[in-house]
Amino acid sequence: MSLAFTQAPARRWRVPGTTGQIALALGLAAFLLAFLLVPVGSVIYVAFTEKGSGSFTLINFADFFRTDLFMRSFWNSAYVSAMTVVLASLFALPLAYITTRFEFRGALIIQTLGFVPLIMPPFVGAVAMQLLFGRNGSVNLLLNEYFGFRIPFMEGLNGVIFVQAIHYFPFILINLSAALRNIDRSMEEAAQNLGSSGMRMFRRIVLPLAMPGYVAGASLVFVKVFDDLATPLLLNVKDMLAPQAYLRVTSIGLTDPMGYVIAVVLIVVSVLAMWVSALALRGRDYATTQRGGGGLAKRTMRPWEQVVAYGVVGLILALVLAPHLGLLLLSFATIWSFSPLPDGFTVAHYARVFGESSVYIKNTLIYASIAGLIDVVVGTAIAYLVLRTKLIGRHWLDWAATAALAVPGVVLGIGYLRTFYDIRLPDGTPLATMWIVLVIALAIRRLPYALRACYAALQQISVSLEEAAENLGATKPRTVRRIVVPLMMGGILAGFVTSFATAAVELSATLMLVQSNADAPLAYGLYVFMQSAAGRGPGAALGVIAVVLVAACTLLSQYIIDRNQKTTGAAR
Repeated sequence: MSLAFTQAPARRWRVPGTTGQIALALGLAAFLLAFLLVPVGSVIYVAFTEKGSGSFTLINFADFFRTDLFMRSFWNSAYVSAMTVVLASLFALPLAYITTRFEFRGALIIQTLGFVPLIMPPFVGAVAMQLLFGRNGSVNLLLNEYFGFRIPFMEGLNGVIFVQAIHYFPFILINLSAALRNIDRSMEEAAQNLGSSGMRMFRRIVLPLAMPGYVAGASLVFVKVFDDLATPLLLNVKDMLAPQAYLRVTSIGLTDPMGYVIAVVLIVVSVLAMWVSALALRGRDYATTQRGGGGLAKRTMRPWEQVVAYGVVGLILALVLAPHLGLLLLSFATIWSFSPLPDGFTVAHYARVFGESSVYIKNTLIYASIAGLIDVVVGTAIAYLVLRTKLIGRHWLDWAATAALAVPGVVLGIGYLRTFYDIRLPDGTPLATMWIVLVIALAIRRLPYALRACYAALQQISVSLEEAAENLGATKPRTVRRIVVPLMMGGILAGFVTSFATAAVELSATLMLVQSNADAPLAYGLYVFMQSAAGRGPGAALGVIAVVLVAACTLLSQYIIDRNQKTTGAAR
């Protein structure tokens, strides 16, 4: 008897993905590498490089820590960011708690009005706040006339804190309100059965359980304020880190290493703040015992409680909506100086804006539209690769795109100047001065927003729909084009509108990259107008247009999201 041995066929090594998917992933990686990782990496490289020799050194950071101006700027930025979180919390906590804990008439309107400050760029509201709360503003003039004293609302760092808190407190309000609504009602009932009530229950039970939402909003406020460039500059506060980075690069030039060192410090603090916020919640259990948490049981307020609650809510809303009122008055004012209200009103500022500054509006519509289109295309592609393929390293695309959240606009602008200024077009024009580079910078800055919207939209689509199409003979590209993208359209449109609205008022990167008024968008025009007293009327008119534009985009985005959710629910 003979035994026959057959050799098993050699196992072929297969790449987990089609050629098209691999090509798409490589293209996305190249895009993120060229316009995010390389510019930011060049900033970090120069910060650790000795000027002249090009060798590695820490002397630049030693110079940073030895320079009184830079250290004062660092501590000022940290102080302003921390105090902004404190003041923003004082605005957000009462609004969130009252509207979610009590039967409060008008709660939905109050929550909506609480989100309104986000649609105004903080540097635009800064000028209006000076007119209302400055040393010779409306409030202090009245206080001095009737009571003989003034309150330094807008003096130095106080002004930056006040303006930033009013603008960014909705981040805490949004996250904290959501967290309060998800608290398990049984937790509250158990505390009441044990004799806890009132402020004691809020301090010991409610607030600790809502802490994840609060920390998420507070950390975002801290990072946003620490990185902000325009608001301190408009309030003439230059001894903060972001303004120092801008001033070093624009006054001394791209060869000065200190601008890059400051940029690295900005990145490190942003990442560190996010890490600390995650660390603060590690090891704690905030889970609820029933799906959706049940929500806090709303109770009816006694008459005196209603008076106090409406008084507190009214005062907070009056403060946070003051910049919008001030901007509107300024846009129609003939002269507004050393008086509680403008001396007269005119529409000439709007006529000037539409006549002389229409280029700003046109450029904004073009730039923000292209940036939004880039974001949704890239966001959809990354979401598809992450959720629908098994490509090795696909999650790195998601992480790299999301990392743009931790990169301040001034850092990205410095990186683009460093990377692309020496690349010349055939006519000798530096690539960094081209308007398309500004558009790409705007797209990179807002990419995480569009990516998350596209990612969420694709998560709601069952894979079985794609499998059914492929079983009927459709190719993967055809399936994506005819099935996936149409079903994702609600999320894609929401991502586009969000990117468009936020890119339209982006200033930090814009200030670094705009080289001429002909290529400038609306945010740059606002900044230029607000630099002089004579231009503040037209600047306010342009600001009102910006607010209306962003508000319209925000409402459109919310409408698209709501309609998409209803359509998805009906389909199910």
